[in-house]
Amino acid sequence: MSRIRLFITETYNELTTKVSWPTWSELQESAIIVMTASLIIGLLVFGIDTAFSFLLSLVY
Repeated sequence: MSRIRLFITETYNELTTKVSWPTWSELQESAIIVMTASLIIGLLVFGIDTAFSFLLSLVY
């Protein structure tokens, strides 16, 4: 039981003192970048899927 308590204490101390958390504006910028990249990749996959579907409909 003491090992679990030590683990929790050390984890809490590390998260509160040793970790540098991003600011709100940094989080917003990162979220916008991730959403934009996801949209681009989604459109790319949609385009490739549509092209293959068209090509396969010509073959079959």
